[in-house]
Amino acid sequence: QVQLQESGPGLVKPSQTLSLTCTVSGGSITTGSYYWSWIRQPPGKGLEWIGSIAYSGSTDYSPSLRSRASISRDTSKNQFTLHLRDVTPEDTAVYYCATGPTLGTVQSGASNEIIWGQGIQVTVSS
Repeated sequence: QVQLQESGPGLVKPSQTLSLTCTVSGGSITTGSYYWSWIRQPPGKGLEWIGSIAYSGSTDYSPSLRSRASISRDTSKNQFTLHLRDVTPEDTAVYYCATGPTLGTVQSGASNEIIWGQGIQVTVSS
């Protein structure tokens, strides 16, 4: 069974780069047809898809975050990493790594086909 675990800092200063890593167990990020994704939920708001890296290594990003977000992977460690540049307090959220069988599935955030990490609280504050 595939399991995902987020890791990274819980506090980031404004204008810095937020980097979060997702470690995957029970399955490979380079096989199958899954989309390995980052999704966040700001306080009091709904889920927001940030971006995905496919099993092939191709990436897709939310238009609103494309200029600041990038997702990379380390296949030797079975990990994928989110980098979000130039953060502001509006980037404060619980960040989840997740995976699903199609890009549309993970973008919706609402399918029972999505496998989620437990989430990590990130606060942007000086």
